[in-house]
Amino acid sequence: MTAASETATFAVGCFWAAETAFRHLPGVLRTSVGFMGGRTDKPTYERVCIGNTGHAEVVQVVYDPEQLSYEHLLRQFWKCHDPTTWVKTNPDVASPYRSAIFYHSDRQAALAMAAKTAAQTSHTGTLATEITAAGPYTRADRAHQHYAEKQAERPGQ
Repeated sequence: MTAASETATFAVGCFWAAETAFRHLPGVLRTSVGFMGGRTDKPTYERVCIGNTGHAEVVQVVYDPEQLSYEHLLRQFWKCHDPTTWVKTNPDVASPYRSAIFYHSDRQAALAMAAKTAAQTSHTGTLATEITAAGPYTRADRAHQHYAEKQAERPGQ
C-alpha cells in the first residue's frame, strides 16, 4: 500500500462477483478476496461456505483517494447487488453472502451510514446491509483471486 492509498472492504454476496465489480474502476490499485466479520481464526473457503464461522465473503479494495473517492466506491457497492436481502446472492443463500460494509475509519463509517440512508429512498424493501468496523481480514487462497477473469480465459469450460 502506498502512503496515499486507502482500503475499503465490501461484502456483496459471492466475492468473485464483488471483485469483478470493483477491480477495473479507475483509481483502484488492487483488489483481493477473502473473509471478514467472523468469529473463528484462520477461516478457509470450505469452512466459511459451510456457514458456521460467521464470516462474510468480501472484496478488499486498495485505491488512490486522489483518483477515486470512497463515495464512488459506495455507489458501486449499492448498484452491484441486492442490499435488501441479507443472506442471498443468487444462487447462494447463507450468511457468508450477506450485504455488508466494513469501515476502516470514522470517516468511512459516517459516509457509509449516509449512503445507506440515501440508498434506502430508492429501494422498496428495507436495506439489510450491515455497517460495521473492519476486523481481521483473511485473504482467500490464490485460486480464488481474480477468479472471474481466470474463468474467462478458459473458453469452453
